[in-house]
Amino acid sequence: MTGNIDLSLIDWSRAQFALTAMYHWLFVPLTLGLSFLVAIMETIYVKTGNLAWKRITKFWMTLFGINFAIGIATGIILEFEFGTNWSNYSWFVGDIFGAPLAIEGIMAFFLESTFITIMFFGWNKVSKGFHLASSWLTAIGASLSALWILVANAWMQYPAGMNFNPDTVRNEMVNFWDILFSPVAVNKFLHTVSSGYVTAAIFVIAISSWYLLKKRESFLAKRSMLVASIFGLVTVLFLAYTGDGSAFQVSQKQPMKLAAMEGLYQGRKGAGLIAVGILNPSKKPGDGKDPFVVKLEFPKMLSLLGYRNLVAFVPGIEDILTGGYKPEYNSIPSAEKEKAFSLEEKIARGKKALTGLADYHQGLKVKDTLQWESGKMQLKDNFPYFGYGYLKSPENAIPNIPIIFYSFHFMVYLGIYFILLFATVLYLVIKDKISAKRGLLRIFLWTLPFGYLASQAGWIVTEVGRQPWVIQDLMPTVAAVSHVSSSSVQLTFWLFAALFTTLLIAEIMIMIRQIKTGPKDPTN
Repeated sequence: MTGNIDLSLIDWSRAQFALTAMYHWLFVPLTLGLSFLVAIMETIYVKTGNLAWKRITKFWMTLFGINFAIGIATGIILEFEFGTNWSNYSWFVGDIFGAPLAIEGIMAFFLESTFITIMFFGWNKVSKGFHLASSWLTAIGASLSALWILVANAWMQYPAGMNFNPDTVRNEMVNFWDILFSPVAVNKFLHTVSSGYVTAAIFVIAISSWYLLKKRESFLAKRSMLVASIFGLVTVLFLAYTGDGSAFQVSQKQPMKLAAMEGLYQGRKGAGLIAVGILNPSKKPGDGKDPFVVKLEFPKMLSLLGYRNLVAFVPGIEDILTGGYKPEYNSIPSAEKEKAFSLEEKIARGKKALTGLADYHQGLKVKDTLQWESGKMQLKDNFPYFGYGYLKSPENAIPNIPIIFYSFHFMVYLGIYFILLFATVLYLVIKDKISAKRGLLRIFLWTLPFGYLASQAGWIVTEVGRQPWVIQDLMPTVAAVSHVSSSSVQLTFWLFAALFTTLLIAEIMIMIRQIKTGPKDPTN
């Protein structure tokens, strides 16, 4: 499946996809969260009949529309890249991966495009109730659209509900509901969309703070901050809850990622959770050096959070390399647990799976029944390690530990800060002291980029943490990449970088102009 692949092609293909995904995710969170905030504000308007709330709603709706329109371009390009840059991957899992993407496309086109039109152009053409319903359906549709993308991504982290067909060399769906409701998919959806809600709440608070600093639109700013702080506080607490669930799934399904998140090289029972730490940059697996220059940890908390047991054994990077430990899978009784294979053994079994697949096809070709039957059996027995057959050494299965460790802890620190921020804003608005706190208003304003940074850091942990896998344990990047020239990918990388940067600058400029202009007359 791989042939002789230029390693620079893999690096540039990954870089291009990362570039597109990260730019796309600059637009998506605001769409997810601001759509709900607009719907909430319009609900208040419909309930109270106060035209000031209509004015507030239409202002934030305009900013939502600007972001939504520009964000579509990056999303379309992102999906096309699966076919252009990752064609082997698309072939290998097209029967599974294509289904949620198709549903997402249909849902985004029919649900979002229909009701978003009414939302923007139906103010004086439909009843208040129907317009309000359209706003809520737009918000719900945006999150449901995200659901299918996240289900597809979750399947890559934890393949379920599938069967491998050796005749077509493709994975085929056998149970759609196992894919949709896998624990990884459920947690990923809830955690990701709630991060978007938090980002949007920060956005509203930041822009409202700017108005208060400029002594403009006091009513709009204070009422917007009230709604956003309540919405933000509820969703950030839910974000923390789903983050715990996501970390638990990582411990069960991707132990290497968990070890990288905590810089854990040597596993132990009652493992501590790193509160603050600086990694030793010269540390290598098995060299005996201390992984940290400085660290402060909460005793036994990693075992508790990862396995719901204070004394559970948490494998480190070196344990996963050498194997021999019993995984603490909560779904399997202790007596039935088998010791984990070393990565060398997994690579050997992966090569057996690849050899079995080759023997199966050769046997079919020459009509050798014994060869194809034995090849099929060898493939079946070793298929769980299929992807390891493409790895050249056990070290290839170790992701970039510093990037994952620092991204994870940066995200957690910001999450704690956001809880404090929303609680502070809510208190000051209720007490009507927010206008006088100009120092805090400046902090709230400059918090705006950190909502996006926290969300990007989460995706870095998710995606870099599962390297080298495109599909966990079944397909590494080296087997998934398209057979195209590295130079063509480099060219499109820089073209996309220029295009996306232009779109981002355009959005920021249009947003700033609209914010400076301020809300319009609510009777229009």
